[in-house]
Amino acid sequence: MASLPLPVQPYDYERSPAETHSAVLEVEATSTTDQREVNINSEWGENGGVFLSWEDLWVTVANGRSGSSRSILQGLTGYARSGELLAIMGPSGCGKSTLLDALAVVALSHQFAGSSRFDESMSKTLGRLDSNTRQTGDILINGQKQALAYGTSAYVTQDDTLITTLTVGEAVYYSAQLQLPNSMSKAEKKERAELTIREMGLHDAMNTRIGGWGAKGLSGGQKRRVSICIEVLTRPKLLFLDEPTSGLDSAASYYVMSRIARLDQRSGRTIIASIHQPSSEVFGLFNNLCLLSSGRTVYFGPASSANQFFALSGFPCPSLQNPSDHFLRTINKDFDEDIEQGSVGKKSTEEVIDILVKSYKSSSTCEEVNRQVAEIHKQEDRPLEKKRTHASFLTQCHVLTRRSFVNMNRDLGYYWLRLAIYVALTVGLGSIFFDVGSSYGSIQAKGSMLMFVVSFLTFMAIGGFPSFVEDMKVFEGERLNGHYISTAFVIGNTLSSVPYLFVTSLLPGAIAYYLAGLHKGFEHFAYFASVIFVCMMLVESLMMIVASIVPNFLMGIITGAGIQGLMILGGGFFRLPNDLPEPFWKYPMYYIAFHKYALQGLLKNEFQGQMYPSNVGRHKMSGEYILREMWQVEMGYSKWINLAILFGMVVLYRVMFLAIIKGVEKAKPAVSL
Repeated sequence: MASLPLPVQPYDYERSPAETHSAVLEVEATSTTDQREVNINSEWGENGGVFLSWEDLWVTVANGRSGSSRSILQGLTGYARSGELLAIMGPSGCGKSTLLDALAVVALSHQFAGSSRFDESMSKTLGRLDSNTRQTGDILINGQKQALAYGTSAYVTQDDTLITTLTVGEAVYYSAQLQLPNSMSKAEKKERAELTIREMGLHDAMNTRIGGWGAKGLSGGQKRRVSICIEVLTRPKLLFLDEPTSGLDSAASYYVMSRIARLDQRSGRTIIASIHQPSSEVFGLFNNLCLLSSGRTVYFGPASSANQFFALSGFPCPSLQNPSDHFLRTINKDFDEDIEQGSVGKKSTEEVIDILVKSYKSSSTCEEVNRQVAEIHKQEDRPLEKKRTHASFLTQCHVLTRRSFVNMNRDLGYYWLRLAIYVALTVGLGSIFFDVGSSYGSIQAKGSMLMFVVSFLTFMAIGGFPSFVEDMKVFEGERLNGHYISTAFVIGNTLSSVPYLFVTSLLPGAIAYYLAGLHKGFEHFAYFASVIFVCMMLVESLMMIVASIVPNFLMGIITGAGIQGLMILGGGFFRLPNDLPEPFWKYPMYYIAFHKYALQGLLKNEFQGQMYPSNVGRHKMSGEYILREMWQVEMGYSKWINLAILFGMVVLYRVMFLAIIKGVEKAKPAVSL
């Protein structure tokens, strides 16, 4: 609970800046020292709380090729106590999210445990910060550079990356199965999930789907609370929240923040939240306030004393005005409006910020912060909670497969709409080539039909790209918080898609195959459907690779379509293999394009063992002659080798996908698993 605001003393506008600073020292020393006094040993007591401190924290970013750098955070010092809510406030671009991300490195502290300070090489592995940033300064946990066990810290991002087809109960329960150890039974995990949902006031929405585009579901505030539920399942001692009230109205913001504030009161949890412009009710929930402007500390201390600090510095908050609105208006230099400083006159925003920064540095509040941090640094090493265990790899694969299967089943656009389009296309394809027969003219017709199946029919698999992008967003957020490993995600995504791809290839394939009257025999149809199935898996694998590299919807569709277009051109149909220009189209494109192996496999499946009339006289041509001379098919191996090569390419594409997201993971490592 936030303390009651301290009485604001009248400001003497005739004072000099030096006198003002002295007054700040005197009043704060007498009115707030007792309130800020902390018994660190008791806070580190039996409840296992986390006390986070940072000293002289700098974050700089390189400016492109010029070699210069720009400081985002400039020598910040502060702390967050167990059982309290620290709010990081400031105008847009002040460094709120950067500070939060820099502090969240404690979730990755296993990588540099034992180091006394950060260096440039460490800044490249800071998880949520960009790789071109450099961070210096001390960030300590309970006074030491020590590792946090998995599940003892969590980060809730500004964007709610949730699977929209799941209900609230399903989303939280699936996450519980992924994050909680195998030593807990399913009943215990379900109970933990339901308890967490009740804590965040979502029990009435337990069976409501989260909802998204085209499907109404939860409100913005409810989605935000679901995101928080998922991250607090492991009962973390340290919780980071990036703009938890973003996009919410004042009532929803207060309800969300009041639920968050209850978390620290009940469990002694340390909560750090960046927040842009809270209402007065929300502001009253904060224990401590860190106010930033242009990467500098304007104020750090009890939220209830911030009003007094601004008043003593010459910028009192008008009566009946929201204090947070006044603070942000005073230190926002984007619009460069002059600010009234009592009888001294108006000053530019830049001057006002300098005055406030100097006032803070010379205040007793700043001295108290430095004293607290220094005292923390002197403490003996106090061990944190023992390392927690994770769900096993097999459990992760099973849960992710089941969750993805449910998502695909409920998302009409993922496979069902595509299935309807495939049926319509194959009905059209079968009617055009209806009962094509075995005449000489059917040779070209069958080749054209099979090429359409291999290229344009499977090309439609890019329709799942929007869903792939959403899957990648969810994966990225869960990966950074260490819910599971990347390999389990790839396996789960692959296995869950197999039944849908099987149906999508079998039903349209049967329509096209039997309407056209292709090679009779179930074995030949099974091969035909298998090639369609593998080609669709290949296209989906390719689009997953694209989604991991180009997460933008429009650019990803263009990239994926362009890659497939090149492969189709080099597949050996529009120009026969011997006619393809070298070096690019024949080597390597012809051998890289999976269309080559699919088309040649289908041609072998259709023509081998068949006889066709010649265009001259009554001579007959064997299917092997047609394959070799007319289609220039490689006859040194059977059609099953072509199918095996396609399956091998599926594995290769999925391994490439895994390698790419693993590469991203090295650049932005997740919590230790």
